[in-house]
Amino acid sequence: MNGFRRLIGKLQNFKLLPVYVLFCMAVGIGLGKVYGISNFELTPPIDAMISIFQGTYTFSLPNSLALGIILGLFLMIYPAMANIKFEDLGRAVKSPKQLLVVLFFNFAVAPFWMLLLANLFLTPGSDFHTGLVLYGLAPCIAMVIVFTFLSLGNSALAIVLVAINSILQMILIPVYAKWLLGEVNFDVWVVAESVVLYLGIPLIAGVLTRRWGVKKYGEEGFTRIKAYLDALSIVGLLFTLIVMFALKGDLILARPGIILKLAIPMIIFFWSLFVVVYMVSWKLGFSYEDATAVAFNSTGRDFEIAIAIAITAFTPTVALATVVGPLIEVPVMLVLVWFARTTKSRLFMEKEKAVEVIGQFNTRERERTQYAARNSPSHKFR
Repeated sequence: MNGFRRLIGKLQNFKLLPVYVLFCMAVGIGLGKVYGISNFELTPPIDAMISIFQGTYTFSLPNSLALGIILGLFLMIYPAMANIKFEDLGRAVKSPKQLLVVLFFNFAVAPFWMLLLANLFLTPGSDFHTGLVLYGLAPCIAMVIVFTFLSLGNSALAIVLVAINSILQMILIPVYAKWLLGEVNFDVWVVAESVVLYLGIPLIAGVLTRRWGVKKYGEEGFTRIKAYLDALSIVGLLFTLIVMFALKGDLILARPGIILKLAIPMIIFFWSLFVVVYMVSWKLGFSYEDATAVAFNSTGRDFEIAIAIAITAFTPTVALATVVGPLIEVPVMLVLVWFARTTKSRLFMEKEKAVEVIGQFNTRERERTQYAARNSPSHKFR
């Protein structure tokens, strides 16, 4: 039991996370190389799940990898959902400034910023250009919750923002796709199915787990389970990295130029957008917890939907660009988690101390004024 607890502690050691991430990336690339996974046609994860319910699922490497993505994302998101209190969700709903910032950057800035970067670094009209623009269309509905969770941000606010993004993108993705890419034919229900699969199921499982745990152990007792849930989220992250890098492991080794071609604009996109939103949130006086939730929700892209649309509506090369996307995005976002946690003390602690000092000064001034009023000659005469 003590050995298991030590393992849990090591998994939660944020300083060791880069080592785990690099190791899992290497394992994934190795598996991809050994099995030549890039030679297989990727099954959309949603199609693999539907085939299970319809009883038509057949075991194959593409189907198994598709289910691996679903399982990994569930293990990542479910613990964050189980740690959320309903009262926290209620408070998060009443955050209009945070919501407006996210909506502005997600729908008025991000798609056009990605289009500009694609035009700068890739040939307009090429398959890679189309894949990159497609990748930038939809805000993330899953992994940003985990990145907020890892950065010790406001997970309740992240869930509320993700829910609103999910509703809006079902309406806006077809509009943006036609506007930026021309005539694109795809089933809009792919977006709705992704919302249910990657957000709805983990949310329901998390709520039921929390209700059961609090009823059985009480609020204080349930906090002891939190350590195991947090570790499960890290396991899900590492497992997802192995699966994603296995998808294109052999391609990474055989044609690294493809990765580099897409990596440069994507790294610029994620870093620039995150830092701008993070600093805007700081300037607007958001707490660190809210600033990280807003920044990750404005930066992360919905690779699940991008892959599904690319597979059903575009050429295999476009689909390749969307599959390579998360191989770049996830490591970059993990670096941004480190960036946020590192800058917390410099930006937000100083502001909190300044507010505290001003509060103490105002309190002393009020006390001094009241004392002077009580001891004034006019007060004594009365």
